[in-house]
Amino acid sequence: MISLKKIIAAWKILGPGLMFAGAAVGVSHLVQSTRAGANYGFELVWVLILANVLKYPFMEYGPRYACATGHSLIEGYKKIGNWALILYLIFTIGSMFAIQAAVTIVTAGLFGSIFNLHISPVEISAFLLIISMIILGLGHYSALDKIIKVVIVTLAISTIIAVVFALNLGFFDQNAVSGQFNWQNHVDILFLIAFVGWMPAPIDVSVWHSLWSVAKEDQLGKRPSLRHTLIDFNIGYIGAAFLGICFLTLGALVMFGSGEKLSADGTVFASQLIAMYTASIGPWAYSLIAIAALTTMFSTVITCLDAYPRVLRKSTELLFPKTLLISKYYRRLYWVWIIVIVAGTVLLLGYLSGTMRFMVDLATTISFVTAPVLAFINFKVITHNHVPENARPKMWLRIYSWLGLVFLTLFSIIFIIWEFIV
Repeated sequence: MISLKKIIAAWKILGPGLMFAGAAVGVSHLVQSTRAGANYGFELVWVLILANVLKYPFMEYGPRYACATGHSLIEGYKKIGNWALILYLIFTIGSMFAIQAAVTIVTAGLFGSIFNLHISPVEISAFLLIISMIILGLGHYSALDKIIKVVIVTLAISTIIAVVFALNLGFFDQNAVSGQFNWQNHVDILFLIAFVGWMPAPIDVSVWHSLWSVAKEDQLGKRPSLRHTLIDFNIGYIGAAFLGICFLTLGALVMFGSGEKLSADGTVFASQLIAMYTASIGPWAYSLIAIAALTTMFSTVITCLDAYPRVLRKSTELLFPKTLLISKYYRRLYWVWIIVIVAGTVLLLGYLSGTMRFMVDLATTISFVTAPVLAFINFKVITHNHVPENARPKMWLRIYSWLGLVFLTLFSIIFIIWEFIV
């Protein structure tokens, strides 16, 4: 029998994997998976599963590398050459405002809908970003670690309950199985690309995961074994994939065939999302679902806002080792980058206010196109000779990785040719 002491010890070790789930279970699930089910029924379930399968090894290499070396993937990029680190930095700076804006505007929509606020989503977004900065300033990693554990478990339980109730109430439309997605329709293809881009999360998150793993080691005062590290990762990854299927199922059962379309406006979309839950479980569950959805998206905002300054600060340290930025100003650099991200996000939202769907599709499409490049760099790092041999991937995982690289590269090339050349 498993003792309470062992359960508590295992719970303490868990953290980076659940933070991965906290970053993943946000826009990709609440927005994109729900849209997939609402618009196409169950026809894109195979796409959701395939995306999770193809990205798995490249996501796993983040915590694997951190456990094996005690460093983040950013140091690994530096080890294989400045080209890898600079390329990653270019991708990060090129996408961070769109990604932070996407997760923040969805959260603002939920916040405005739940509290019936009559102010602009941009103002709500600015408020949420400032609150996130305060939380990170007060607690930093330890606060984030504790928040995510509670939030992700709460959302998982409420989502599973909602799906079970929806299945029991028989909302399933037989036409939801197939025949809705048109492979010759430009709009459908663009949605598919955006859907895959963040399912279950952009590959950038593997770098974040490695940084959180290093921070977790500092918090614990020891380095967890590779076995415990991968268990933590698998719980978060498989859990995020499963919840993606749950959200798609809710969209298919509750909204598909109803004639109602998910709105591009963040506040209206939030109302529709919560209504899906209450239609399945009952009006009594409104408060529970509202809190779960809001806290999930808010945790994603905090997670992203913590991750970007971490990777940018570490990248600055490695690229400019002789500057004063890595001495007494190193801590301040984290806050410099946070301020830059918040300011850039608010400006972007102000310019593109009221276009939640465009913002989400833009961010997810960027992640789709850059995925094969980041996947290749992760593979090159984890198989490099500076990684302890016992931590390098086995032959089956290497073959798995190459198959994933081939598919991700082909998908990206086909999309670029189809979108920009044909």
